[in-house]
Amino acid sequence: MPAWVTGPFTSVTRTADELSVVCRAASVPGTVQAERDWCAWRVEGKLDFSMVGVLAALATPLAHDGISVFVISTYDTDYLMVRSARAADAAQSLRQAGITIAD
Repeated sequence: MPAWVTGPFTSVTRTADELSVVCRAASVPGTVQAERDWCAWRVEGKLDFSMVGVLAALATPLAHDGISVFVISTYDTDYLMVRSARAADAAQSLRQAGITIAD
């Protein structure tokens, strides 16, 4: 694990092809290939593994409005990320779909 992986929200995934790190942009050295400027929302509460359609309910209205997403799922819940430049549009899209968004 790189020493610069710090912050209150981090995720590290290793596959045969890559090491993918999600953390605060300020922690990532300038020499590291990175995608910056994302906004993240946490799905409230613990999600049971038998629940179906949670991510689809979030992603579908965003896809309809041309907003791409990046999702991280943990044992307890899901995190939905969109580009910061589209965060207001995404929040509006989700609210119009009946989803409550906390600021």
